[in-house]
Amino acid sequence: MAFPIRVCAVCSEEFELKPDKPGFANRCPACSEPEPADSTAKQSMDADERKALTEANEARRRAMRDLLYRKDS
Repeated sequence: MAFPIRVCAVCSEEFELKPDKPGFANRCPACSEPEPADSTAKQSMDADERKALTEANEARRRAMRDLLYRKDS
């Protein structure tokens, strides 16, 4: 059985679209490989940063609730 020939959307090379191919159906296997994750990109937060983020989210939720459920007189 012949597999359909596709053209990669990234590098414009032709490839066979095989079943259970990892990645996207419009990208060749070389372009579908996941990029290595940088451990420096995600840094842990300390207690003060988490508290500030929690307070900001709470204020955001309160503002949205007030906008959505206020009574127009």
